[in-house]
Amino acid sequence: MRLGSTAVVLGGSAAGLCAAGALAAHFDEVVVLERDELPAEAEHRRGVPQSKHPHFLLNSGRRAIGALFPAFEEDLIAAGGLHLMPSMDAAYLDGEGWSARKRAAMTMIYSSRILIERVLRDQVRALGNVVVREGVSVSGLSCRDGEVVDVSVGDEHIAADFVVDAMGRGSSVGTWLVAAGWPEPEVRTLDAKVTYTSRWYELPDEPPASWWWRHIVVMPTLQKGEHPPEHEFLVNFFPIEGNRAIACMGSWGLEMPRTTDAFVGSARRVRTPLFADAMDRCTPTSEVHLTRSTGNKWRRYDRWKTPPRRLAFVGDSICAFNPFYGQGISSAASSALLLRGHLERAPRVDDGFSARFLAAQRKLLSVPWSLAMARDQGYECAEGTEKLPEWRRKLIAAVSGPAFSFIVGAAREDAVIDEHFAKVFNLDESLGDMMTNPRVIAGLLRHRVRTALGRQKVPFGFDPLVEPPATDYSTAATR
Repeated sequence: MRLGSTAVVLGGSAAGLCAAGALAAHFDEVVVLERDELPAEAEHRRGVPQSKHPHFLLNSGRRAIGALFPAFEEDLIAAGGLHLMPSMDAAYLDGEGWSARKRAAMTMIYSSRILIERVLRDQVRALGNVVVREGVSVSGLSCRDGEVVDVSVGDEHIAADFVVDAMGRGSSVGTWLVAAGWPEPEVRTLDAKVTYTSRWYELPDEPPASWWWRHIVVMPTLQKGEHPPEHEFLVNFFPIEGNRAIACMGSWGLEMPRTTDAFVGSARRVRTPLFADAMDRCTPTSEVHLTRSTGNKWRRYDRWKTPPRRLAFVGDSICAFNPFYGQGISSAASSALLLRGHLERAPRVDDGFSARFLAAQRKLLSVPWSLAMARDQGYECAEGTEKLPEWRRKLIAAVSGPAFSFIVGAAREDAVIDEHFAKVFNLDESLGDMMTNPRVIAGLLRHRVRTALGRQKVPFGFDPLVEPPATDYSTAATR
């Protein structure tokens, strides 16, 4: 059902493109306003500096984008995206050593951010009533009687029956609304001082026989004694399309290498030589890219007593996450799909529409937000409104890492825990729901007893200084 003549989307990144897909069936025309000139191919652009780092497309995001654009996943894979099972295709170093390789519930599609956006742009361009205007800067909104009525682009005013803010972390929409008479929105923040640095590589045409893996993951050490700072890094050797990989190192509150020499030097000091060895066998194709803008930030527009009519927010413009957790695109796509559902059920965009949508979106966003807080609140360097009292911070710091490793270990041996853990990772279930599930609790207790008795079914903790074992332990897990 058509709800108006023109809808306007502010921003043409992944969040804005998903929003355009959500709006297309409900308005005669959808206009996407993007500051950058958008490339025809998968190329970096100024407005998305984080595209130079790995991006995880979680299953919730895959499903949401697939609902908005049914051909998306097929086209992404056809363009080079890799459909992999991390438990079989990733060498995973957690705790004292390598995890066993085995089949599990979770699969993922690996690709670069620039390919994801290129495929999304192709999907949007196929919609006959969507117009993407490039190289234009939005300068303001006009409001009348409690609703947004047009968008300013320089001296031009575009009349709008509905507007979606997808302008990202730096969106000015909140400021414009305050100038129009709305109160300052409450903003929840937590910046754990995450910095990450990446370099792109071309993989060898004939990789070594020992490279059964496609992806390397090195989790930060749990050791409290003296060790190189690089042992605190979260490390990925992340496969993407075109026989390439992104080598990435990140940390909470530590200085990260900025030059190629420093990058290579740090890589040689992480917890396993496999990471640097993989880089040595590949051909670098970029300089080192470093990003610091990684704080969690939630603009609580849902707490306004009377939110603006004809306006919605998706992506980082309302809730931005520490990118370590791969939640951004998936949360944005899920918000866009949620918006489509509300539009489908609305005979008109009335006074209660914005409040109803914001309330539903709050519930959706609380799942990834809680996951980000569960780890970031444990770091001493963290700052913001969600910073905890010191005693609680120390408690989280003491238990979060070991608890995560314990759950990962239990998931290796228990299919039910594995299934729920995959749902939590992919934003399909909250951590609270998982940890109050009686079957999950029973499985975790059983795993604790088995571990104490040395009766684990699947071995773990393989020496990180040697190659991870290629053995498939899937059968052992079912015994």
